[in-house]
Parts: sequence; structure tokens; C-alpha cells
Amino acid sequence: MSERNVVVTGPGEVLLRTEETAPLTAGTFRVETLFSGVSAGTELSYLKGTNPYLSAGWDAELGLFVDGAPASPYPVTRLGYMEVGRVAESRTPAVAEGTTVAMTYGHRTAYRGDPLVDRVVPLPEDLDPLLGIYVAHMGPICANGLLHAAADLYGSTVRDLGDGVRGRRVAVTGAGVVALLTALFARLGGAASVVVLDPTPQRRAVAEALGLETLDPTGDDPAVVLKTRWRHAAGDRGADVVFQCRGQASALHLALRLLRPQGTVVDLAFYQGGADVLRLGEEFHHNGLSVRCAQIGRVPRGLASTWDRDRLSAETITLLRGYGDLVRKHLVSAVVPFEEAATVLGDMAAGRRHELQVVLAG
Repeated sequence: MSERNVVVTGPGEVLLRTEETAPLTAGTFRVETLFSGVSAGTELSYLKGTNPYLSAGWDAELGLFVDGAPASPYPVTRLGYMEVGRVAESRTPAVAEGTTVAMTYGHRTAYRGDPLVDRVVPLPEDLDPLLGIYVAHMGPICANGLLHAAADLYGSTVRDLGDGVRGRRVAVTGAGVVALLTALFARLGGAASVVVLDPTPQRRAVAEALGLETLDPTGDDPAVVLKTRWRHAAGDRGADVVFQCRGQASALHLALRLLRPQGTVVDLAFYQGGADVLRLGEEFHHNGLSVRCAQIGRVPRGLASTWDRDRLSAETITLLRGYGDLVRKHLVSAVVPFEEAATVLGDMAAGRRHELQVVLAG
């Protein structure tokens, strides 16, 4: 038995490789892929050659990139983290045959899983399985952003994801998948206002179709617009919190300009270049601002025992139950056969094709 796997062999070089399926052993199971979502940020960085794991080692103990052998050299054989599959065979009581599950095993048509190693999230029957691409990893990324905003206010006493946005004015820089799901989480959490800022008209149109307010950052100065609108007290204007979801230093600079004094940017972006346009001697310094990195590998300190990845997945399912029809209609921009994966990824990396959310159908 064989399966197909997406492999990046070098910058701009991606192919579908046929591999022999690993035989099942006691305690394992085999899942056949239904859908696999493409991350236009992380995955394309491997095709573009800009991912830091391609050029430096990673010392997990010290938390440092170091000189030496790349942490993930070419060929990259596990690309992707938004998979939905059906369990075809199982030799473990932990995973039942026939179950539809969300996992993070990469773009491949089948996979041998081990519940002692792999996260396996069973999907409820009332959820569109295509939307399950967000449940294991992408949705938790966004939920973790809300969790960091909540921890910024309440420390280790956070009760729910809405604690950091409820009744507050929220801006979201960027209108990609992470930004739009984060904005929906903020609205679900009871934010008084949520404004999405992105320079691309098509992306702003998607945000508006999701029921979100938008602002064009290339028009009138968006910081002046929002600070004129959002007044807290004399000399205290701007967003309570900004979720920065666009991987450009200019977007982080904009996020800082949108904040009220002593406000916080919760940063979910993946930067791959320098930061010459980031002026830390301006608003960051004079308004006493903060930046919190909400990287999915870590929940806020003190919350790991109550806010694990499974809980963030459960919060994602709640979000999708509320907004799933809109997400399916407006956020998912293309569903293509798995056999077209190499062509689609290559075209996106080269700028020949622009998509918000591509889903590979197995």
C-alpha cells in the first residue's frame, strides 16, 4: 500500500512523492486524509527559503537559534499542520475506527498515527469536516492570542477567552486566516468594537462578509482615525489591545501606533525579514506600550495546567459552531484535489496565485 506526500526539495521546488505506507503495529492507527489546509505563511516560507529553520540550528533547551546545521534542511518532508482524516484501521482502543479526526501530520493522503505521540482531536458530528482543518492547530493559534490578552489583564486567574477583550476596543492588523479567526474570537468574546486593518481590498471584503468592520491603512492615517473615535479620557485614546497578525515590521509599527497609552500588542505574526521601519523610540517609548508574543508553543506562564492545547481546540469548535457557515463561504477561497498540491503551492509561493485559504481534498 502506498500514499502521496508533499515534499519541498529546495526553494521553489515542491513535488508529490509516492511512499510506502508504514504497517500498523500494536497501539497505532491509520488515518486517510479528507482535507488538508494550506498555511500561506509558514508553509510558503519553506518554498521561498525564508524560514529560519532552513539556515540555522535551534537549541530547544536554550531557546536560541545557533550557527550550525539547519534545524530543518531540505528536503522538507512534513509540510502542513491542518489535517482532517477518517480512521480507516486502528490497533488501539484510544482511537476508534470510523472516527473523523483533526490532526497535524502534514500534507499526505494517509498517515500512521500513534496516540502516545500525535494529537488526535475527534470532531463532533455536527461540525462540517472541512472546517476541522482549524481545530487541531490553526484555531488554537488564534485562541492563544486571546488567552495572552486575557493574561495581560488577569495573570493566572483567567476564566475564559473573553477576559482580555470583553467590553474593550480591539484592532486587528492583517486580514489573513489568523487575523480573521482572531477577530471572530474577539467578537465572540464580547469586544465592544473590533476593527480589521489590511491594505488589500479583497481581504477587507472577506472580513466585511464575515461581519467585521474594516479600515484601509493606506487611506487616512488609521491611528488618527481610531484614536479620534476611541476616547477613554483626556490624553488617553486608542485601542485597548491590538492583535498583530501580519508578518511585516510595518504592521507591528502600525499596531503600536493604534494603542492607547500603556496598551498591549498581542503579536501572532511570523516575521521573516528585518525591521527597519519599526521605530521603538516613537509611540512604543513615549506611550509606555507592551508587546506580547503569543506563539502557539507556549500558553501564558501559569496557565498551562488549565489551558492546554485540547482546551484551545474545544474553544475553536465553539467558534466554528457559531461562525462556521460564514467561514466556509468566505474564508475558504479554494478547494482543490490533493493531486494539484505541488502546482498550487508553487504558484502561491511565486505570486502567480493568491488565495486566502486553500484546502486540499484527499
